[in-house]
Amino acid sequence: MVSSDGRPYQEEPMRVAVIENMRNTGLGALAAALDEAGAEIEWFRVWQDGILPLDISGHDALVVLGGEQSALDDETHPYLPELVRLTRRFGDAGKAVLGICLGSQILARAYGADNHLGIAREFGWHRIGVTADGRADPLLSALGGEFTIFEWHADTFSLPEGAVCLASSPVAENQAFRIGRAVYGTQFHFEANSDVVEQWKAEFPDTIARIAPGWLEKHAELAVGHGGAADAAGLAIARAWVSLIEREEVEMLSQASA
Repeated sequence: MVSSDGRPYQEEPMRVAVIENMRNTGLGALAAALDEAGAEIEWFRVWQDGILPLDISGHDALVVLGGEQSALDDETHPYLPELVRLTRRFGDAGKAVLGICLGSQILARAYGADNHLGIAREFGWHRIGVTADGRADPLLSALGGEFTIFEWHADTFSLPEGAVCLASSPVAENQAFRIGRAVYGTQFHFEANSDVVEQWKAEFPDTIARIAPGWLEKHAELAVGHGGAADAAGLAIARAWVSLIEREEVEMLSQASA
């Protein structure tokens, strides 16, 4: 590709900022899709130091992962208000944004919706229904009318004004939404493939035993029954979102012109 004056462009790798709200969250299927696309990932481990990107110019896309806190826990997690503003700035600039679980709740807050705490507990593999809008949307169009995916949440949110609901479940009406071209929130953990679930099982057994009694003992059976389908759906969703990231092209002078 060349510019209007005949100079070549260099297509740089897409640059993706990942906000980790809790240690050992894991990118799973999303890591695979980003790696396939040759993306450069920059991690911001705000659970450790509260440091966020200074502005939106250094990245083509933003991912906000899950965590044990709520989207309203500003007092215990003082970086949250700035993260809310950051997600909105990325979205308003037309850049691809992805909020997963807590990330979707933060995204909903950024666009003026309400967060509802502790009223929508789901854990483990669940069936999610795809809305008519979702079946026509790039993110979920390959999945048909429903799919199996991993859930781990107790909070939910109202749909932001102007957002399109893409997926739903009996427990949480707003399982996925889109704002504009490529701002997406998913309440479910599509990134949580079998490897990530195994990691969470090892890292957080006490928490899982408390919120889902008996699940640890049934995990092997459940994984055989549902893990493969969830892995396939998660990777399809990850690839679909990554395909929506728009890279900035950097004009390079040719050696002859240098």
